Amino acid sequence: MTTDEDWEEQARNWITWARTPELDSYWRYRSALFELVPGPGESTLDLGCGEGRVSRDLAERGHRVTGVDVSPTLLEAARAAHPEGTYVTADAADLPFPDHSFDLVVAYNSLMDVEDLPGSVREASRVLRPGGKLVLSIVHPANRDKIIGEGDDAAFVVDGSYFENTHSHQGTERDGVKMVFSGYQRPLTSYTRALEDEGLLIEAVREPIATRADGSAHRLPWHLWLRTVKSASAR
Repeated sequence: MTTDEDWEEQARNWITWARTPELDSYWRYRSALFELVPGPGESTLDLGCGEGRVSRDLAERGHRVTGVDVSPTLLEAARAAHPEGTYVTADAADLPFPDHSFDLVVAYNSLMDVEDLPGSVREASRVLRPGGKLVLSIVHPANRDKIIGEGDDAAFVVDGSYFENTHSHQGTERDGVKMVFSGYQRPLTSYTRALEDEGLLIEAVREPIATRADGSAHRLPWHLWLRTVKSASAR
């Protein structure tokens, strides 16, 4: 089963998970995230929009946003929650838009789920106008392994090589909601090299402090945020 099929299989679980603030860290991060996101321009692409929460938040902030995803079930949910929005079925590595269609692309926790990372970054760059921005969030590569135990004395265990590219399935359950997260664990270099190859220059880096629902902080970052700009010489 591909990662795309995994997410379609988990779509109903993800809709519940993503829309429950007690379950998902997005609701604790989003104010800080949008400090990194440029203001609205002519057009914004939400790459891997899922059930549409980032698209809705972008629209509320004045963006003319188009959301794309490969999951029919997630796109159906996005359209139902935001009927005035534009949502398109598309693979991140094969976008159905002309060159230079957008001045902003947001990829919130989607690039670690795509099989073809270089192709997806290439397409994001292609549809960006020169000077346009790509803002992305990924699961922090340093947090790819596992923590054993609870509290400050928990052990962080590195299992295998950090430099490996691996396909992962991680099941969890919170408050009776089950979810299996499917994606790829990659070293940071995989992302920065893909950006470098497409002339996307990193202009801001953030490692937000991960907090639990009770407000306590984790010792390791859950996510890494980058804001990049497409150089004038890029394709």
